[in-house]
Amino acid sequence: MKTIHRLARKLLTSAIVLSVVGLAAQAMADSVVAKVIGVKGAARCSINNKDWKNVNVGDVLKPGTVIQTAEKSHVDIQLGVNESGGVKPISNSGASGSGLYDPEEQTGNVVRLSESSVLSLDKLTSSQTGADAVEETQLDLRAGRIMGNVKKLSAASKYEVKIPNGVAGIRGTIYLISSSGFVQVLAGSVVVAVVGADGSVVTQVIGPWHQYDPTTGSITEIPPGQRGDLIHEANDLHHGQTPPTSYPLDHTIVYVTPTDGNGQGQNNNK
Repeated sequence: MKTIHRLARKLLTSAIVLSVVGLAAQAMADSVVAKVIGVKGAARCSINNKDWKNVNVGDVLKPGTVIQTAEKSHVDIQLGVNESGGVKPISNSGASGSGLYDPEEQTGNVVRLSESSVLSLDKLTSSQTGADAVEETQLDLRAGRIMGNVKKLSAASKYEVKIPNGVAGIRGTIYLISSSGFVQVLAGSVVVAVVGADGSVVTQVIGPWHQYDPTTGSITEIPPGQRGDLIHEANDLHHGQTPPTSYPLDHTIVYVTPTDGNGQGQNNNK
């Protein structure tokens, strides 16, 4: 009996130590920010879904920020800030001559929010554990489409994109995801879990130059005719421009119509 009690005390002590270590590691995980590195057309952002401001190159976006793009517009965002504060240009000779970068070459994670899209930066954290940086990125794609360049991540890091009907896990990848669950992968791989109409969960792994269509449940090769345009868009991720137009309607967001002839905005809450 004494032996059992001693074992129980040891297990309890170990559990407490592990709990303290876990809390300390969590406390050391610092929130990082995102930085706008390119704007074409018009976009706006809010951290409370009420007070909106225009998005401009150089803006710093904190976790919890919602970004919304207008028609014929896009925004390029660097997720987190590396030591140099910049983004390494994508190599034109990597990925086996495909014209895309190798994940090992990339020093920052970049995402492009396409036109008429809504994205929330739910979580951005980074902590140092020994030689490895542990990063956690959680994005919520509420409407539209995003393209992302993801650097090679440590084994303990996590990069997820939520969509209305599921979630995608991404590692060292060039990917495109739409809010409908349609996924295209240019390099690396994406694991996507989608909830079907009957409530069942379908999990798929999409590899390089393949795409997943949730409406058919099929994984097919990206047609060769589309590949050049996708490579061009991926390599264009670090350039930007200027503003206005109409914004997409999202149920969690107050819709703002374009200004009338007197320069006054019209609020149309739905």
